[in-house]
Amino acid sequence: MSKIIENPKRQTLRNNEYYDFQVVQDQLYADSLNDKIFTNLMSKITDRDNVLLAYRNIKKNTGSNTKGTDGKTIAYLARMEPDDLVKFVEAKLKNYQPQAVRRVEIPKPDGKMRPLGIPTISDRLVQQCILQVLEPICEAKFYKHSYGFRPLRGTKHAIARAYHLAHKNNLHYVVDVDIKGFFDNIDHGKLLKQLWTLGIRDKALIAIISKLLKAEIEGIGTPEKGTPQGGIISPLLANVALNEFDHWIASQWVNMKTKSTHTGRQAQTHKIEAIKQSNLKEVYIVRYADDFKLFCRNHNHAKRIFEATKLWLKERLGLEISPEKSKIVNLRKSYSDFLGIKLKVTTKGKVKNKNDNKWVVKSHIGLKAFKKILLTMREHAKAVQKPKDSGKSAVMRLNSYIIGVHNYYNCATNCNLDFSAIAYRTRSILKNRLKPRKAKEKEPIPKYIKDMYGKSKQLRFVYDTPLIPIGYVQHQTQLNYRGYSIYKANDREQIHTEQKAVPIENLKYLVANPAKGQSAEYNDNRISLYVGQYGKCYVLGNTLDVDEIHCHHKKPRALNGKDEYKNLVILHANVHRLIHATDNETINRFTNLLELNAGQLERVNKLRVLAGNQLIA
Repeated sequence: MSKIIENPKRQTLRNNEYYDFQVVQDQLYADSLNDKIFTNLMSKITDRDNVLLAYRNIKKNTGSNTKGTDGKTIAYLARMEPDDLVKFVEAKLKNYQPQAVRRVEIPKPDGKMRPLGIPTISDRLVQQCILQVLEPICEAKFYKHSYGFRPLRGTKHAIARAYHLAHKNNLHYVVDVDIKGFFDNIDHGKLLKQLWTLGIRDKALIAIISKLLKAEIEGIGTPEKGTPQGGIISPLLANVALNEFDHWIASQWVNMKTKSTHTGRQAQTHKIEAIKQSNLKEVYIVRYADDFKLFCRNHNHAKRIFEATKLWLKERLGLEISPEKSKIVNLRKSYSDFLGIKLKVTTKGKVKNKNDNKWVVKSHIGLKAFKKILLTMREHAKAVQKPKDSGKSAVMRLNSYIIGVHNYYNCATNCNLDFSAIAYRTRSILKNRLKPRKAKEKEPIPKYIKDMYGKSKQLRFVYDTPLIPIGYVQHQTQLNYRGYSIYKANDREQIHTEQKAVPIENLKYLVANPAKGQSAEYNDNRISLYVGQYGKCYVLGNTLDVDEIHCHHKKPRALNGKDEYKNLVILHANVHRLIHATDNETINRFTNLLELNAGQLERVNKLRVLAGNQLIA
């Protein structure tokens, strides 16, 4: 059984460092840990670095090209110069009135439809600006075993925690709770009070959040409660709404105070022993958004905490649970579903008597997820059965999908059996529709496929493209969340080293000195390219000093070239001048100055042709 290190999303952290807003967020986090009251957050929300960071974060989101009710996309913001973008946000927040939210419905795995709210791109920018200031404050107050929509955490951490409680703690009675329409039933007034309790007491900001919550939904009207799924700030507010519940559960056992005088590990040991002597109900919570489980020692405790939970959610948060989906599960007898995985416990080895049982977790892909994978595999197989050119692209999409489901569900202990069953049930459709063949001798295989699947005898080729075998996968143990925070400098040193590839001083200079007359999109992509090219010139390959950095349009805007990432490249200033030079004297001067070799000259000529200039002999 192999182990893998947690693989957290680091894009947010990189973005924070690009725009030097990390210092502000670190201070907000530290102040929140010390129970500081925040009464002046609007100045931080409209801070230049925060606005540009917000633009970068929403631009990277795949939904940035989705239109809101005003018909605009990220392109509307991308055309603005950085300073104009900051002024735009400042003006919008002076007398904030959110635009109507576009409503769409997306299919759920059970065939039903889920409503999704899509704010306008301007409101998404505002929400992102607010999120970046509120998140570090809230992170300091959130419960440690809440894993949904939080930095560096994910579904696998929640699953790993559930495994740990069932296996290491021998907690085999699980209360499965399903809240009826959670996102649609969050009480606005209660939520604003919860923000106030967390120390967020900037009245202007509270008023703006209240307006965001009550933004008109197209075709529906003004909501009286709930946070629209699709809003950038909604996941954070949902965690705020349930944070009080997390801490209430923890207070029943984990955080119960005792009179022990011991310190360190001894204190925890004596505390647990003291609590066990009481009549308290032993309970632990694992939560991912509104999906959570309560782990208990015995059925009596589970029954009592189940009833207390229903009452607490109703009286304190005005939330009801679904009776048909909420239940107590004995993991020794039945499976419990959690985030697409079904788990139970089973004995390992010979058992002399019931008190000597060694219980281990046994888990599979959940039934709904299993059926969904089967259906999707068949849909992909149909898409691949097309003319040769589009067929290759379809194979690549199918490979991408298979890697995705393998990477997620390989945390199930019996994932190999589940994917073998999927392979068996899709074998005929793949064989009949695609007619895959075995690899020819010394036939090239992309490195990422060879590294992960090269040992498999199931590897086949379609349209001369390797098709990843759905049935070839091994269980990988996911470690528990390590407790890192992106708002602590020491933690960041452990989880993030990529940024050391370029001098941080140069990076900060580019952020603080955007190219005048250029769009926010151009300036943002200039930063990404500088990091992506490790601070080196595309042609010369040497590391650039800050005064040598030029960002070049491969296809000039005069020829309808755009400011998008793929149309830009970082060059040495003199290389840039050579690409645009048209008179022979200038061309000869820079050619002699740069002393280009054959490979470098070839790159220059490719860029000159794209720019509409003649080749240099």
